[in-house]
Amino acid sequence: MNDQQLLRYSRHILLNEIGVDGQSRLLDAHALIVGAGGLGSPVALYLAAAGLGRITLCDDDVVDLSNLQRQIAHDTQAIGLNKAASAARRMRAMNPDIRVEPLALRLAGEELARRVEAADVVLDCSDNFATRHAVNRACVELNKPLVSGAAVRFDGQVSVFDLRRGDAPCYACLFPEAGEGGELRCAEFGVFAPLVGVIGSLQAAEALKLVMGVGRGLTGRLLLYNALDGEWREIRLRKDPACPVCGAGDRGSGTGGQ
Repeated sequence: MNDQQLLRYSRHILLNEIGVDGQSRLLDAHALIVGAGGLGSPVALYLAAAGLGRITLCDDDVVDLSNLQRQIAHDTQAIGLNKAASAARRMRAMNPDIRVEPLALRLAGEELARRVEAADVVLDCSDNFATRHAVNRACVELNKPLVSGAAVRFDGQVSVFDLRRGDAPCYACLFPEAGEGGELRCAEFGVFAPLVGVIGSLQAAEALKLVMGVGRGLTGRLLLYNALDGEWREIRLRKDPACPVCGAGDRGSGTGGQ
């Protein structure tokens, strides 16, 4: 690190658990963020500010006026622009040290697999089950840690699915594809603005810890937050031996579409 970087990241370096070595690992790392909306905004901004050296940010949607109540990576001038491009502009302005690659597309198939394989950590900030399951399958197939978050109304959740640990579950162990009911979408049910900031910030924290190899992560644990009552709960997760994605049987291709 040069003198400017030592100053920029000095508050990290002062932490014994991080230091120069930990910050150097961040600068050398590559994160893939799927979604640049309510969750993706704080994730992208915190990873950029923290000095995660290379970030690929994917979203095929454009900024809408209704997004600005909670999607803090965007501003009024960004309305009509692609969300990944809008967020990337903010990230570069915050930290010129990092490399940001915005992709105005929905990842699927071989492209999804290629992007997951190139990353050190994957953050799912999407808002639909199809995308979550596609990303999970790719992460299981390619043995990449996945940081997953969700938020709607006043309720949020975050967990880490890291199959580099043998007893760890995957996302499909918790939410089987065949067992899904109707989706809760912000456009239909609403979302409390700061909730996505809380959950997205937790996702960013988990990703940074994974890259640096510090602390106790959320692998095998689901953290739930109710913003209306100010209550936190934790649920222990177990690997499902019969899971069609990460179980002992056939895992399939791991690169299904979204």
